[in-house]
Amino acid sequence: MDGTKQHGANDSHQERLARLADVAVRVGLNLQAGQELVMTSSIDALPLARLITDAAYRAGASLVTTLFHDDEQALSRYRNAPPEAFDTAPGWLFEGMAEAFKRGAARLAIVGDDPGLLAGQDPALIARANRARSTAYKPALELITSSAINWTLVPYAAPAWAKAVFPELPEAEAQAKLWDALFAATRVDTADPVAEWAAHNAKLMSRREMLNARRFSALRFRGPGTDLVVGLADQHSWMGGQSKALNGVVGNPNIPTEEVFTTPHAARTEGTVAATKPLSYAGTLIRDIRVRFEGGALVEAHASTGQEVLQRMIATDEGAKRLGEVALVPASSPISASGMLFLNTLFDENAASHIALGQAYRKCFVDGDTLDEAGFTARGGNSSLIHVDWMIGSAEVDVDGISADGSAVPVMRGGEWA
Repeated sequence: MDGTKQHGANDSHQERLARLADVAVRVGLNLQAGQELVMTSSIDALPLARLITDAAYRAGASLVTTLFHDDEQALSRYRNAPPEAFDTAPGWLFEGMAEAFKRGAARLAIVGDDPGLLAGQDPALIARANRARSTAYKPALELITSSAINWTLVPYAAPAWAKAVFPELPEAEAQAKLWDALFAATRVDTADPVAEWAAHNAKLMSRREMLNARRFSALRFRGPGTDLVVGLADQHSWMGGQSKALNGVVGNPNIPTEEVFTTPHAARTEGTVAATKPLSYAGTLIRDIRVRFEGGALVEAHASTGQEVLQRMIATDEGAKRLGEVALVPASSPISASGMLFLNTLFDENAASHIALGQAYRKCFVDGDTLDEAGFTARGGNSSLIHVDWMIGSAEVDVDGISADGSAVPVMRGGEWA
């Protein structure tokens, strides 16, 4: 032995948390010397935000600016504000973020909010607040969805999230158990997380290259409650894992990630589909989603809980009724293999194949960085104020690729790559 410490799952919580911060900066963002970083975080995640700040400055960041939010303050609005207040959003803040991105800043979000935070609140007020925020945030969001900048999301096991995932456990035990799962999923409990991410990115790259070579015109999903044909956009391109932003920086937009994904054609989805996991949206858990598409548009939508929130989400704008993403994830992914329902889209979407209602990604087109709005729309790209992923894959779902001549090629069987 050379005396060098071999890191792993037996390291202390603080050591693993520091490695998560390092992965966020080195793998997720690939932050460049001299680059600014704009970070958002709940106050619960302050320990991780501080470690990310340390890692960012060690990487040469010129400035780290963190915007914190607090669940209790968010709830205060619903408890105390007048109804007309819910049409207001901090446009000045989002304009500032957009300006920072235009000047070259990177973006990092620490996620892990309470999935049931707004349960019991008025769905109409939730919908109005979300619409106002989405409208105000659009200038900044467009720079993210177009991959103009390097950006990433990383998790934090906040107490309320942990208690929602493990309601039967005491809070400290629930949080420790969730942290173990997060560290495993983000590969920071391995001897060399950066090398592990490089190997994982290579696997995702091989899958997306295979799909790009096939040039399928559609995907067909079949399983319990599901017979859905998702037409793919003209000159679509499969992405997944590592990608290059328009500023030339190569990073991983999501930590963790197990998906390869592309853009559906906004007018070419037909059939029915049943969600295989609940959707956590706007502080509400929406369970047992069942929908039907005609001509690309969602024409029926049902849920056993959260029905009103679901309907209001779909009514955000015309594009909210159409797909902006389709993604393939094997049922044996580490996140799925954990057997846990994380009640958080960043994780649950990486446990199952999924679709997203709303805004499509320009980077999922061949030469997408050169497309103007008319060209984006002509190829089938969808535009919306929202982008909401929900899970439709499982070990009971098969996926076929439909070639231009109508022939079907097995892509997934029993939730695994064929």
